[in-house]
Amino acid sequence: MRQPITNPAQVAAIIRGRRKARHLSQHELATKLGLSQARLSVLEGDASTLPLDRLLLLAKLLGLELVIQDKADEPKSKAQW
Repeated sequence: MRQPITNPAQVAAIIRGRRKARHLSQHELATKLGLSQARLSVLEGDASTLPLDRLLLLAKLLGLELVIQDKADEPKSKAQW
């Protein structure tokens, strides 16, 4: 599934949801990341301080892929300004 990300809250929700879908506890995933369970809990609530290297590792551990691409052109309105 492709999902455009526009804010850190979406990243946090995806991480939390994917972790649960893979039946991993916060402790299990945090250990794999070299983080405390408390720190992972914070990141699952607010990913705004998640460093890129940790995000890439999280994606890998959760079977996700990060993709950066050109934004699709928005449909042009027939109305003229």
